[in-house]
Amino acid sequence: MKFFWKYLFPPLYGLFFYTVLRLVSDLTNQYEFWHRSFRQNASEIIGTILFSYLLTGVPNYFLRKFTAKTGQIQGRTIFREFGQVLLAAMVLATSVSSLVHIAANDYPIGIDDLVIVNVLMSLFMLLHYAILRGNSFIKAYIEQKVLVEKIRNDQLATELKFLKAQYHPHFLFNALNTIYFQMDEDVTAAKGSVEKFSELLRYQLYDQQQTVPVNQEIRYLDNFIQLQQTRASEKLRLTVHFDQNLDGQQVYPLLFLPLVENAFKYVGGDYQVSIYAGLQGSTIRLEVENGVPAEIPLKKVKNEGGIGLENLKRRLELLYPDKHTLTAKKKENTFSAVLTLEYK
Repeated sequence: MKFFWKYLFPPLYGLFFYTVLRLVSDLTNQYEFWHRSFRQNASEIIGTILFSYLLTGVPNYFLRKFTAKTGQIQGRTIFREFGQVLLAAMVLATSVSSLVHIAANDYPIGIDDLVIVNVLMSLFMLLHYAILRGNSFIKAYIEQKVLVEKIRNDQLATELKFLKAQYHPHFLFNALNTIYFQMDEDVTAAKGSVEKFSELLRYQLYDQQQTVPVNQEIRYLDNFIQLQQTRASEKLRLTVHFDQNLDGQQVYPLLFLPLVENAFKYVGGDYQVSIYAGLQGSTIRLEVENGVPAEIPLKKVKNEGGIGLENLKRRLELLYPDKHTLTAKKKENTFSAVLTLEYK
């Protein structure tokens, strides 16, 4: 294709221009140019073919010249561009047509022929340049959109990594503290806790822009819940139900944790935590409810801590735009949160 545009297109374009020129200048005067001498027609055709490389090269030259310039495109800039192209077309039309007429032994050139060739040359070259310039604008626009999208994706990826890094420090401290005291009382239980804790930390290495089967997320939550049970008071009433149909559905990781973590962090009142996850059509639904003291403010529940609900909301906006719902309500003695995701 590059060979065609560079070597074949110019002579074809030149012959088309020559045909239009002859039709405009001769047929209107009832003059049959094909009855002229072979030398005259051959000289004009050969001259036109040679000239065609200038005919196509000049618009390309101005395209490279003006697209290399930076800055805002204004009306006077466009006017100056097309003015220079028009001037070049008129100079080329006058000089080349004169040379062709001399080679064809048809000199001096008539003023009407000169006017016609200038008009046609200007129209052809301006149209050619307008097409090239328009394509360059479209190409630049597409490249800019692609660049903006790439920058936006990079920013989102960076933001997701930052959000992922905000793992709740109080959980790390409490987990290590629990394991520390278990080692004095029950080494076997402490080893089990270390194993669960290591699995939790290993899961953090997942790329949050890559999906995982939801059953991995469920196993992660189960390990987390067992660790929390280890350090929880005996009066904690815990109800957990995970739908067995939650298996290979693809979800982004670590989106369920903040709701479950908040439930254990703020549990109080009647000291009960209820966790449910199941399928509803094409969505996965997570419901978490915990008892709280009546006086704890909702704002504190929502905003306190590293990866709280505000953090979760932002991650959901990035990963599930228009494909999720998240509601959180505080009643007199309970706080409940419901998250639904359209799985892949």
